[in-house]
Formats: sequence, C-alpha cells, structure tokens
Amino acid sequence: MIARARLLSVLAIVVGGAIAIISSTQTWLDVTLRAGANEPLAVPGASAMPILAPLSLAALALGLALTVVGRVLRYVFGLLGVAIGGTLLISAMRIGVEHPLDAVATVVTTSTGLSGADAISDLVGEVTGTFWPYAAAFAGLLILIGGVLALTTAHRWRSGGRRYRRE
Repeated sequence: MIARARLLSVLAIVVGGAIAIISSTQTWLDVTLRAGANEPLAVPGASAMPILAPLSLAALALGLALTVVGRVLRYVFGLLGVAIGGTLLISAMRIGVEHPLDAVATVVTTSTGLSGADAISDLVGEVTGTFWPYAAAFAGLLILIGGVLALTTAHRWRSGGRRYRRE
C-alpha cells in the first residue's frame, strides 16, 4: 500500500505537469475584435496565463525529485505540490469561466499595437473559450492531489537508498 501511495503521488504530479505544459501551447481563448480583423485572434495558454509553463515545469521536476529525496524534503515538496496545484487550478478555472480581458491583453496588444485596460476593452468584441483551460485546471487538481498524498503518506515511504545519501 505504501509503495502504491508513493507511486500514485509521483504519477499524479508528473501527469498533471505534463498535461499543464501541453495545454500551455494550445489555444485557450479566441478573441474577435470589434473593428478590423475578420478572423479571431488565438490566445495560447502561455499568453493567457504566463505562470502556466513555469509552474508546469516545476511540477514535472517536483514529481521526479520526490522519488529520491529524504523524509523532510518529501514534506516540503508535498507542500510545493499543493501550492502549485492550487494555483494552477484556481487560475485556469478563472480564465475558463470568466474569459477575462487581462488574459487576452498581450495578444490583442501584439496584434493591434494598443495597450491599456480601456483600449483593450474598447477593441474586444467577443471572447470565446476552448476546453484547454479546463484541462489545465484538471492538471492542477492532479498536482494538488499528488501533493496531498505525499504529505499524508511520506512518513511511511522507504528511503531512496545508499546511493542517494551523502557520505
């Protein structure tokens, strides 16, 4: 049971990180401007949520590091997993549900050359979403679950062995 908990914790964090990094390259929102452009502007996840790729990579590294660290660092990494997962879950759900203008501002500014909240608000006619923010939110949930599982079972995991200890 203990080996299974360790495996499930690591897998949840690594799979969550992988899903999140994949979703960072996909279109999260489509923006239709009021005047000018006929085709909607595609907003990738990394533009809608700039912290997505760094947190995803951190989760991947965290999951792999959990396999070799000692007891104290398991708790630290479990807490980090909870923080990363919670941040991804809340941020991605906000974008998926609300379609906020701050998530599309970078792409609109790059396309039109205009910036500022009022200018962007005047330019944007419609914002539609895809399922990718929800995929990232699910990834955050997986990472969060993996972190909680690590926190609750880390005291029973076996050590990494002699080859990972400093002499």
